[in-house]
Amino acid sequence: MVLISTFIAFTCLVAVLTWWITHRDDHQSSSGYFLAGRSLGCFVIAGSLLLTNLSTEQLIGLNGGGYLHGMTVMAWEIFAAVGMVVMALVFLPRYLRTGITTIPQFLEQRYGQGMRVAASIIFLLTLLTNLLPFVLYSGAVAMNGFFDIAPRLGCTPMQAVVGMVIALGVVGGIYAIYGGLKAIAVSDTINGVGLLIGGMCIPVYGLIHLGDGSFMEGCSRLVSDAPERLNPIGASGSNIPWTTLLTGMVLLQLYYWCTNQAIVQRTLGARSLGDGQKGILLAAALKLIGPLYLVLPGVLAWHIFGDALLNSSDQAYPMLVNKVLPVWLTGFFAAVIFGAILSSFNSGLNSAATLFSVDLYKGWLRPSASEEDQVRIGKRFGTIIAIGSIVGAPLISFASGGLFDLMKNLATLYNIPLLAVIVVGMVSRRVPRGGAYAAIIVGMLFYGWFGLVKHNVLFGMPIHWLHLASINFMLLVTIMLLWGRLKPLSIKWKAPEPTGDVNMTPWPFVKSSATAIIILIVLIYGLMARF
Repeated sequence: MVLISTFIAFTCLVAVLTWWITHRDDHQSSSGYFLAGRSLGCFVIAGSLLLTNLSTEQLIGLNGGGYLHGMTVMAWEIFAAVGMVVMALVFLPRYLRTGITTIPQFLEQRYGQGMRVAASIIFLLTLLTNLLPFVLYSGAVAMNGFFDIAPRLGCTPMQAVVGMVIALGVVGGIYAIYGGLKAIAVSDTINGVGLLIGGMCIPVYGLIHLGDGSFMEGCSRLVSDAPERLNPIGASGSNIPWTTLLTGMVLLQLYYWCTNQAIVQRTLGARSLGDGQKGILLAAALKLIGPLYLVLPGVLAWHIFGDALLNSSDQAYPMLVNKVLPVWLTGFFAAVIFGAILSSFNSGLNSAATLFSVDLYKGWLRPSASEEDQVRIGKRFGTIIAIGSIVGAPLISFASGGLFDLMKNLATLYNIPLLAVIVVGMVSRRVPRGGAYAAIIVGMLFYGWFGLVKHNVLFGMPIHWLHLASINFMLLVTIMLLWGRLKPLSIKWKAPEPTGDVNMTPWPFVKSSATAIIILIVLIYGLMARF
């Protein structure tokens, strides 16, 4: 009863506060619905970025990685800050200056309408095959595992999962379809505060449990027993070798934080360049403490449970939560996890509606569509996708575990090619659209053959998949630059004139703050490497 009451209370509080803050906003115009009327402040942007990024895949997957490999997996969190720094300094000013709503719009400005359509379809495939159904299913499974929903409600585990899928899909759909980006961003911010509080409780109570009731004793045991598990520098044969940190790791972070529509859309709704930069760098700073609740609990689970979970590392975090969390906090933590899952789903859903309405409907199928038409079509498309995700999510339970891995690996087929096309499009004014199309095709074929078919074996030599991603990126950049040299544009491409939609005054402390974040990353790795 305590679980259900606290869960409902916090979830309703988020909903009421979100409605109260956003119910007077413009939900009829394209800018108002898809970009929150370009009214998002720095704190809302930071909270929405963190919650959009966070999902049960991270909570369970990264902590499972921490259980198996120690703190080396924290690179996924720490190096996210690098991508965010580059976004604030380089990409965001270019995006806001031209007033785009979607990343494919930028590609149209640089390479033409065909590239915009192709990129929109690729982004939609990412959302529809690699995100939305899996967020619902993995979130429902996680909620059932965390809080024993099936026994509490007197139903089977599958019935509990289906019920949670429906709850997540319906509530997320309401936020995304009827509230627009502003409602999503505000609810993300409120849930973000809860996540920081609830998420940090787990390592604290875990250390108390490890120390037999003493927090300080738990810290002492963590440092003295198997200290090598706290070292973030991976050896050559480890899960994340240190050599990959400056190759594929950085590239994937650049793709995710600088070109991923579901992430970038939050920053495009900034009321000014300065607010966008402050929000991004605040989120980057908060990312630096992410390993405390996304990796350290997995390490604590290894100390508490030993090798018992080697064949089921994904159970490390749920089991730790059930083991150490006080009963009175369970409902609150359930609501926080529910909000984190919800954020990933409704953010993906809103981005899917935006891509279809702005890029495919208005940009290709019906150029004469009014802003009201775009919003209406976006809501209809979002509703269809939400229903399809709810129906499809439970079917994942009948698939083999390899299918899930395949879905995630397939995303790498187009992450690196899209990043290469965008980066070269920004730095070179001579590369024509032919070079961009060649990069998309060659990049997919390269990774599809050497990554998926050959299982990361390049011409007979095994290679870490992050290194393979960096080789692919360098190959594509070389192809595009050579194409630009041999068949250059007759007239250098010129960026469109600023639209004036957003105040483009940069934050005065953006460079110093970005430098401080990079220094902190070096210090974190330098200090922890001493273990």
